[in-house]
Amino acid sequence: MKRLFAAVSVAAVLAAAPAMAQAPDLVAVNGIFDQGFNHSEVMRTAAHLTDRIGGRMTNSPQMRETERWTQERFREWGLSNVRAEGFEFGRGWSIVRSDARMVEPRPLELRAIPVAWTPGTDGTISGEVVLAPMSRVADFDKHRGKLAGKIVMISEPTDAEDPTTPQFRRWTDEELAGRTAYVQPNHAPVTVSRDGGRDNFALRMDEFLASEGALGWVRMSYRDGGLLHGAGYTHRVGATPRLPGMELAAEDYRRLARLSRAGAAPKLELLSEVRFHDEDVNAYNVLADIPGTSRSGEYVMAGAHFDSWVAADGAVDNAAGTAVVMEAARILKALNVRPKRTIRFALWNGEEQGLHGSLAYVDRHLATRAPLGDAELDALPNGQTWRARWPVQPRDGHDDLVAYFNIDNGSGRIRGVNAEGNVAAAAVFEEWLEPFHSLGATTVSLRPAGGTDHVYMQTVGIPGFQFIQDPLDYGSRLHHTSIDSYDHLKPEDLRQAAVVLAGLLLAAANSDEPLPRMPLPTRPTPTDPFTQ
Repeated sequence: MKRLFAAVSVAAVLAAAPAMAQAPDLVAVNGIFDQGFNHSEVMRTAAHLTDRIGGRMTNSPQMRETERWTQERFREWGLSNVRAEGFEFGRGWSIVRSDARMVEPRPLELRAIPVAWTPGTDGTISGEVVLAPMSRVADFDKHRGKLAGKIVMISEPTDAEDPTTPQFRRWTDEELAGRTAYVQPNHAPVTVSRDGGRDNFALRMDEFLASEGALGWVRMSYRDGGLLHGAGYTHRVGATPRLPGMELAAEDYRRLARLSRAGAAPKLELLSEVRFHDEDVNAYNVLADIPGTSRSGEYVMAGAHFDSWVAADGAVDNAAGTAVVMEAARILKALNVRPKRTIRFALWNGEEQGLHGSLAYVDRHLATRAPLGDAELDALPNGQTWRARWPVQPRDGHDDLVAYFNIDNGSGRIRGVNAEGNVAAAAVFEEWLEPFHSLGATTVSLRPAGGTDHVYMQTVGIPGFQFIQDPLDYGSRLHHTSIDSYDHLKPEDLRQAAVVLAGLLLAAANSDEPLPRMPLPTRPTPTDPFTQ
């Protein structure tokens, strides 16, 4: 308990802790250590998800296999109420093969990947490239009448960015100490785009390019070093583009742009063979329980998303988190724990396209939000309007979920937990983390963490938390990229993460009092009262 929060009185927080926190069962922690470090299966689980199944695009055949296999494993370990819970998503999509070559002014193999949910080329297409960057509808007029029979380069090439800091790193004690201060929220008025935002622009661009007679399009990877991503979002039924799209490595794309601007008229051959899968438009979260013995209806939960992009095998994003959640379930079940509250394990689907799976769970079981009262806006997908809708409307199960812990920051070991501004919960976490200090899990931060599956829990007042993990090379070169394979997983870190997660879940499940909550969110006042 040697460090807490720069903007909160340490004495005040710790003084409140004894009334709220219950010391962990250290004998149970001994068992967790034994199972997690001497009998771990976390790397076998991760290897099956990555080497055996591979990239797990939502609603692809690989994801269907993942949905089946993860349920099978939960059942083999003896968990209860194992089930798949569906929600509407859209089309499945998978890559069969692809190839990209420059054939003029010289032959050259290019590093490329089809963009998700774009159609294939129906054989090889061949055409001269034209550099026509477009990022908004207003850009279309600049290029009318110039694209027929061309392969269109839609990205404005940016300068190369060589790394100037280490790409692999762990948090130092000093850095962790600097992350504990409360960060005031910044509220701006929430607006909803009537044009549908990013997804709609992709479809409007496709419509424009097809009407102009373009053969297809290519874009530039947003990372250097030959890394590819291939992310796309046009998965809804009835909203599939007409033209094939491919992403080129940044270095290859820049070369084409230079040749084009120099008048060398580069010509490409592109092959993209992909498949759409329309057998079932629902995606499925996988859920499994260790039943509680008392506190009827109350439960604690751990979750990770098990979908990924398909440029590689989705190892650190997020087979790592999936394997940790599954291993925590295996550890606790192997110990035959009998928690007061049910412990639920969730594997979320559709996270990469916008946290769809966790939002579906929140909306179905925990709370919804009032419609905007505008038919056009209310017809938009749930996630596009969620934050603009007030008030929050709790469902009957809202108070039953007393704590949610999320794993989605790569393969790094757990160094602590982000308490999301919840001062009362932070004091409890200090107590619960103490048995794991020797493993490096020491820090409780009041900072919020965003961009993953605890976010929608927080928006409806559920105590949802994301762990602090060593960054390693997650953000610098692995996140969503073509080298996100098993090789970059760190076994010691994943074993440690599973042990810490299992320990916190058991503490939360057995605590006499539920984890303290923040007030139910209400519409915030804009931070700048003069913002228009």
